[in-house]
Amino acid sequence: MLWIKALHIVFVASWFAGLFYLPRIFVNLALETDAAATARLLLMARKLYRFTTMLSIPAVLFGLGLWLGWREIFTGGWLHAKLALVVLAIGYNHACGSLLKKFEKGVNTRSHTWFRYFNEVPVVLLLAIVILVVVKPF
Repeated sequence: MLWIKALHIVFVASWFAGLFYLPRIFVNLALETDAAATARLLLMARKLYRFTTMLSIPAVLFGLGLWLGWREIFTGGWLHAKLALVVLAIGYNHACGSLLKKFEKGVNTRSHTWFRYFNEVPVVLLLAIVILVVVKPF
């Protein structure tokens, strides 16, 4: 079980690293006016989104493996709250994909300032998830 826990932590950290960086690329895309730079940023964003999405799958599967192996430990309201936040993180990942498609089509209407705030969402999600798992407040 410790191997599953270690792999879960590694994949979650890797997934969130992508969620932290992808919106930063969006900030730059919202500011960029040069076509060559925009094309380069779009390529980076596409690759990062694909990789980030692939990392989310083993993160969720190893988390499921932990729950199945240690069901008697993983009980209480904190787990339900954590799972709700995980669902929000998955939704955030998909929202990044929708925003990327808008940039690819050239129809983005959001400002760089909006993307700077949007970039903080995964930080708050990860902070809340870690607190729930470690502290188990309820």
